[in-house]
Amino acid sequence: MLKVAYHPLYAHPLPAGHRFPMQKYELLPKQLLHEGTCIDSNFFLPDFPDLNAIYAAHCPDYVQQLIDLTLDSKSIRKIGFPLSKELVDRELLIADGSIKAAVFALEYGVALNIAGGTHHAYSNRGEAFCLLNDQAIAARYLQQHHAIKKILIVDLDVHQGNGTAEIFANDTSVFTFSMHGASNYPFKKEISDLDIALPKETSDKDYLHILKDTLPTLIEEQRPDFIFYLSGVDILSSDKLGKINCTLAGCKERDRFVLSVCKEYQLPVMCSMGGGYSPDIKTIIEAHANTYRVAKHLFD
Repeated sequence: MLKVAYHPLYAHPLPAGHRFPMQKYELLPKQLLHEGTCIDSNFFLPDFPDLNAIYAAHCPDYVQQLIDLTLDSKSIRKIGFPLSKELVDRELLIADGSIKAAVFALEYGVALNIAGGTHHAYSNRGEAFCLLNDQAIAARYLQQHHAIKKILIVDLDVHQGNGTAEIFANDTSVFTFSMHGASNYPFKKEISDLDIALPKETSDKDYLHILKDTLPTLIEEQRPDFIFYLSGVDILSSDKLGKINCTLAGCKERDRFVLSVCKEYQLPVMCSMGGGYSPDIKTIIEAHANTYRVAKHLFD
């Protein structure tokens, strides 16, 4: 059964004119239900996690500053959202959604989170709309509570997973693979275990060739027990922040390939949605919905 984390608080109100497409978290589950990709029983409601799960990936002092709303103004500006209790609650719920989805993936082969992919959150700070690193938190949880020894994080958002790279910089039990735009944010990159920086206007053909040449070999070399997949849709040519020239069909084929490889190697996979900044919200929803359509086709 396809299991999908969703909470109404994922769609957090933002000031008028804010560039982050928060509306997608409300529209995506509606689209999946409307078209029949999901039914009500596919969705589960995250809760507030035990803070010890958060501390496994983040400095307790930083987490407490978030909860107490005592971050300084510079730190808040780097995050890019007005800091509030509701925003911190949202981030905690997203983290729990990824934790629970990861556990469901152990049972069903795949599970997804309507939100998440907050890979710019470092162990001790937030950046670029990311406060807490949901996949890092969930990875630590699997290691501590489900005896998962080796994890591979496949980050295909157009922006490098800099926070994820920092969190696992000295941890050989988690291999971080980021394939991203060379000229995209962050302009000062961290060092993942494997970084592939793509030139501007990379096409479907070149993008998929590189991915298909890399991922199976990486799995053979690393022998992971679990995969976290960050399926950002900001690789689309229409994306305002992307600078990569992939089509909707190419983005869907990317998802099909990654999930097919996970199934072929019998590796449970948890998917977080990551970024997407196309001007037309319909394009963002269609690209994200394709991830669910592919997962349903392969695993359900």
